[in-house]
Amino acid sequence: MISTDEKTGIQALERIAPTKPCRPGSIERFEYEYVRHGTLCLMANFEVATGEIASFTIGPTRTELDFADHVERTVSSDADAVWVFVADNLDTHRSATLVERVAKWCGITDDLGKKGKSGILARKTSRAAFLADPSHRIRLVYTPKHCSWLNQVEIWFSVLVRRLLARSSFASLEELRNRIEKFIAYFNVTLAKPYRWTYTGRALAA
Repeated sequence: MISTDEKTGIQALERIAPTKPCRPGSIERFEYEYVRHGTLCLMANFEVATGEIASFTIGPTRTELDFADHVERTVSSDADAVWVFVADNLDTHRSATLVERVAKWCGITDDLGKKGKSGILARKTSRAAFLADPSHRIRLVYTPKHCSWLNQVEIWFSVLVRRLLARSSFASLEELRNRIEKFIAYFNVTLAKPYRWTYTGRALAA
């Protein structure tokens, strides 16, 4: 069971002056002015059972092809396993490319039709229905609209922001990439654990 999503627009911001550490009577102070070195997109898989980041992809974009490639690399790590991906309703998560690949991995030889015109590939709704089919060995479970926060990887993204991105300085995209990779390795060894939902179902408003 994999919770998957993208964190886009991760900026490589280099502070123009070094951060001054805490000392008696003074809090940490960091420079607000910075130089931009570009952005990266992180696609991450949060393994629900262990709380680890099972696999990830870091690149410049999050296109339909990027996400399909990310899922393919994930599935190829255990090609015969049953895979369930929890995802939101982003168009790239319901793409024709992903439908075609899932059909191939599941050995489905039916005519899928043509994107925008006929068959399963015709519309986003028909593609999503195919991808969510519980009879498939590889399938997606979509969170309700406007409820992407139910996807547990979103909780992990907030951890990444607080512990690494918010107050750091990165001199290049390569440094940003390396620091993210090192943080994921550190997180998996020292911090990873399954998330326990604490919400009881009580109505948020009367």
